[in-house]
Amino acid sequence: MRTLPRRLGSRRAARLTGLACAVALVSVLVPLLGSGPVEALKRDPSSECVLPNPGGWIGEGETTDYNQFQRPQGTLKAAMLFVDFPDAPAADSTDDYATFLAPAHNLMTQFSGGAVDLEITPVKHWLRMSQDSASYGFQRGISWPQQAKYVKEAGELAARYVDMAKYDMVYIVPPKNAKEITFSPAYVFNPKQPNLVVDGKEMKWGVTLGQDMYFWGPKVLVHETGHTFGLPDLYSFTDQDVHHWVGGFDVMGDINGDAPHHFGWEDWKIGWLADSQVACLNSPGTAKVRLKEVESLGGTKIAVVRTGDTTADVAESRRAYGVDKGICKSGVVIYQVDSSTVSGNGPVHVMNSSPDAPTTSTCDEAVDWAAYEPGQSFHDTAAGVTITVDASSSSGDVVTVTKS
Repeated sequence: MRTLPRRLGSRRAARLTGLACAVALVSVLVPLLGSGPVEALKRDPSSECVLPNPGGWIGEGETTDYNQFQRPQGTLKAAMLFVDFPDAPAADSTDDYATFLAPAHNLMTQFSGGAVDLEITPVKHWLRMSQDSASYGFQRGISWPQQAKYVKEAGELAARYVDMAKYDMVYIVPPKNAKEITFSPAYVFNPKQPNLVVDGKEMKWGVTLGQDMYFWGPKVLVHETGHTFGLPDLYSFTDQDVHHWVGGFDVMGDINGDAPHHFGWEDWKIGWLADSQVACLNSPGTAKVRLKEVESLGGTKIAVVRTGDTTADVAESRRAYGVDKGICKSGVVIYQVDSSTVSGNGPVHVMNSSPDAPTTSTCDEAVDWAAYEPGQSFHDTAAGVTITVDASSSSGDVVTVTKS
C-alpha cells in the first residue's frame, strides 16, 4: 500500500473441504511424462504446510481477518466514483476513465480463475471535492486518516446520486489534470480508528487512484484490490532495484511484469486453490508430483516443502498462457516464502536457475529467467530440501521433492 515504484530500466471462505482433505491425505501414484509409472510416494496433509500470519496484517501467512479484509470470492460490487478539485476541474467525460479501467473486470476473472466477479458500476458524475488536490496528501505519501477523509468525502458526494450501501468497495478516480494525486494506494479500514460510515454503511475497502494508473493500466486495480484481500507487496520498499526478489512474476510485485499471474501460494492463501491442489511435504521423505500450469484450471498447482515455523520452499509450473502470455521463460518456478516477513521487505524470493542469463528490455530482471528445466535441481542446503525437474510437457512439469 506504499507508492508503487516503476521497474528500473482463518482459512478460506469457499472450500471443497471433504474432497480436498481426502485427496490430500492419500498416497499418490504419479506417472512420469513420457515414461512408465513410479512407485506411490507419501504426501503429508496440506494443512501441515500452512504458515501462520504472525503480523496479523497483510502478508503471506494464511490466517486472514475477514472482518478487516474482504473475502475474495463471489461477486464483489464496486462503485467507481469520479472526483475533481477546485484547482483541477475535469475537462472530459467520465466515460473515458470508466472505459480505460473497465478491463479490470475480465482481468480479475482471469487472475482468480472465475472465483471473483468484480462488478464495477461507474457513477457518471464529476464530484467536486471541497479542497485543492494538493491538500489531500498524496504527493508526500498519504496517511490513513487523510485517506479515510478523502474516501468519506467522495462517498458522501456520490450518495446524492446512488445508494452507496449497495457496494462492497469504491474506486475513486481523479481527472488527468489532478497531478497532485500521484499514486494509487488501496484503502483498508482500520478497526482502531473511528468508523467510516457513508449512507448508513461502513466503507471498508477501496482504491484511491492517481496518475500512476496511466503507467500501470487497469491491472493496477487487480494489484490494489489484492491488498483488500490481505496480499502483501512483493517489490522492495527500500532497495534501488525494487523488483529483484520476484521480477516480473506476480502482479503484487511488478504490475506490468511479464508473468503477472499470482504465485500459486497466494492463490492457495486466498482460497482460489483447493487443498487437493497442493502437494505438501513436511516430514522427511520424497514426493514425485505432476504440476499443472498455474495459469489454467484444475490439477495439482504447487508442491510445498515446509522448512520452518514460518517458512516453506514452493515449486509451481508456469507457462505462456492467459495473463502470463508474455512470460520470459517457461518451466518450474521455485520460490521461498517467509510469512514472518512484512510487505515490502521480501516475503517471497524466487530462486534463479539461470543467474547469468542475458536480459532484454522487457525481461530486465535476472529472476525473469529463473524457471528450472528438466535435469536441473534446486538445493536448499540449510533445510535439507532438493527439488528436481524430471520432465515437462506443454501444460506442466513433473518434479521430485526430497526433504532429509
